[in-house]
Amino acid sequence: MADSSLSSNNSSSSLRDLTHTASQLVHWREPKKSAAAFGLSLLVLLSLATLSVISVVSYLLLACLCVTITFRVYKSVIQAVQKSDEGHPFRSLLERDISVSSESVRQLADQFLIHLNWFSNQTRRLLLVEDLVDSLKLAAVTWVMTYVGAVFNGVTILILADIIFFTTPLIYQKKKAQIDRHVEAVRLKLEETLQSLQDKLPGTVKKTKVE
Repeated sequence: MADSSLSSNNSSSSLRDLTHTASQLVHWREPKKSAAAFGLSLLVLLSLATLSVISVVSYLLLACLCVTITFRVYKSVIQAVQKSDEGHPFRSLLERDISVSSESVRQLADQFLIHLNWFSNQTRRLLLVEDLVDSLKLAAVTWVMTYVGAVFNGVTILILADIIFFTTPLIYQKKKAQIDRHVEAVRLKLEETLQSLQDKLPGTVKKTKVE
């Protein structure tokens, strides 16, 4: 029981650390690491836009092997020349425990199930028009997405999302007051428009809920 509790705590700690690390990268708390993550992710996506997935994965693995093999040979030569016995240069990484615990898998599965159930309920509610206004919002979004899909492919959208993901928090930090003011104005205008639209609907369909 104690081992299970310890495993659960370690899993929760790992998830929190991962979330914290991602937040640190996105908010550019450590500019060098954020720049490296942004550059690498953008490079991979740009490669996917011009090459096949198999080629991109193969090139990445080949580049990684070139670095690690070269470093291993270099350290071996240095140890032979200096007659030292430092051992394997990647010993600390090789000895690190990277196994995934069953508790971590269960925790991720539980989180996935929560989101899946929420998505299923929302999809049913919108497609079966439980709330007419919400379903009209979905129709408008999907209509806009047909034009987005006609202009951009999936990889291009991922590239744009990656750029927005890393640049938006940085811009928001510098222009927080102005952005908040404009967002609030847009939100109020949107709510006013939706309320006006809802007031014009017949009373029987304003809020049609499944009893």
